[in-house]
Amino acid sequence: MKRSIAIAIAAAALGSGSAPAGARPHGTLAAIGAVPVATGLAWPAGFTFAPDGRIFYGERFTGEIRIYDPSTGSNTLFFTISNISTQGEQGLLGIALPPQFATTRPYVFAYATRTTPSGLRNQIVRIKDVSGTGTSPKIIFSSDTVAGTYHDGGRILFGPDGNLFVVVGEGHDSSNSQDLTNNAGKILRMNGNGQAPPDNPHPPSLIWSYGHRNSFGFTFDPMTGNLWETENGPECNDEINLIAKGANFGWGPHETCSGSAPRNTNQDGPSPVLPLRYFASTIAPTGAAFCSGCGLTDSEGTLFFGDFNNGSIRRVVLTANRAGIASMGIKFTNPSGILSMERGPGGAIYFSDPGGIFKLVNG
Repeated sequence: MKRSIAIAIAAAALGSGSAPAGARPHGTLAAIGAVPVATGLAWPAGFTFAPDGRIFYGERFTGEIRIYDPSTGSNTLFFTISNISTQGEQGLLGIALPPQFATTRPYVFAYATRTTPSGLRNQIVRIKDVSGTGTSPKIIFSSDTVAGTYHDGGRILFGPDGNLFVVVGEGHDSSNSQDLTNNAGKILRMNGNGQAPPDNPHPPSLIWSYGHRNSFGFTFDPMTGNLWETENGPECNDEINLIAKGANFGWGPHETCSGSAPRNTNQDGPSPVLPLRYFASTIAPTGAAFCSGCGLTDSEGTLFFGDFNNGSIRRVVLTANRAGIASMGIKFTNPSGILSMERGPGGAIYFSDPGGIFKLVNG
């Protein structure tokens, strides 16, 4: 875990958050700025949008899932996940809605670290939405390894194929990442009932890719359907990865920050895939989202991702085949670390920090 993340976790536990944004754009203005959507929030580690524009977000330390309506300013409790564990990087970490949320699948999916009779487990709870109130919770996934104090992952998102993609950290045990008999250190793919689709690479396993350390962000390219992931390294080699079905990304027991980067942290298992970009000095990359109708100047089709250590949001220009990185640069710096990023119903890009949710705008 990065030192700055540890400091921020301690501060959050004492009740601190972002400074109020007021009416002015939030952060350091350059080509891109940000305006507040909802402030005074309690560590919204994960958030997502309903088709009607309402924001479902989770409070990491309380287990509360809340609904914020930007059109009215109302903020109401939807459901509280019980038995939350909030040690280290644990807590209520991810929120997702299925594509058919407004019609045939009125469910909210939440990823959280919970105390269970079998010990600490990272679980996905599916909750039915009945007129804005959560009912009938059902556990559709429970990690088969003990949740780590650190490296719990937590990002969940429905893909273009309608399946739920999930990142589970390796629980501070690098050997888990190369062990195909468990789900730690993996990106998983499951249907809405927690079952593996038959075209997963290792059926009936949920595993989609492996050899991961810990991740707080991934997103799908709306032009190609490709899955892009940000990944946290140890004291070196934070990564940007293009995920492939069944691929091994090389994190494992032989990882080291000595030797030649980035292979030094991506050398375990068969045919390890190297990151498309890495950061020798760590930044703790987090949420990611593509610009598709976002309205930001010169940004259509680009990838945005945040970092926790510096509060920076970078814009990534892809190569012509959209399978590589042509250029990358910081476009905005927030006063607090970035937690999550999402594309809203109208295409705009939003992000959360420990105290609120904000919208990226032209500066």
